[in-house]
Amino acid sequence: QVHLVESGGGLVQTGGSLRLSCAASGRTFSSHYMGWFRRTPGKERESVAVIGPSGGSPYYSDSVKGRFTITRDDDKNTVYLQMNNLKPEDTAVYYCAADTNIWTMRGSPSPPEYWGQGTQVTVSS
Repeated sequence: QVHLVESGGGLVQTGGSLRLSCAASGRTFSSHYMGWFRRTPGKERESVAVIGPSGGSPYYSDSVKGRFTITRDDDKNTVYLQMNNLKPEDTAVYYCAADTNIWTMRGSPSPPEYWGQGTQVTVSS
């Protein structure tokens, strides 16, 4: 059975940093796009960052570009999201996801094939 398990969320003040991790098990994802979505109540899910196989072609939403960095370690079957200079509007549940289709990972209506359970990030003002 495939699992994506996020960790690293929490409460941080404006301007602070957090590092999210997503550990995958049950299969390898070296040939998948992996990334992070976030969701807040009343809003659609937002694709925040995506990284291609072998770490290529990272994508960032305009709202996080220059502040967030996505990386992956295929030996550990893990993807990371370094979040710096956090703002209150970054408050959300962050979900790790994986799919072989980049457009699915960048926010097409079809949900990614694999999802984690989410981790809460709260940024206080």
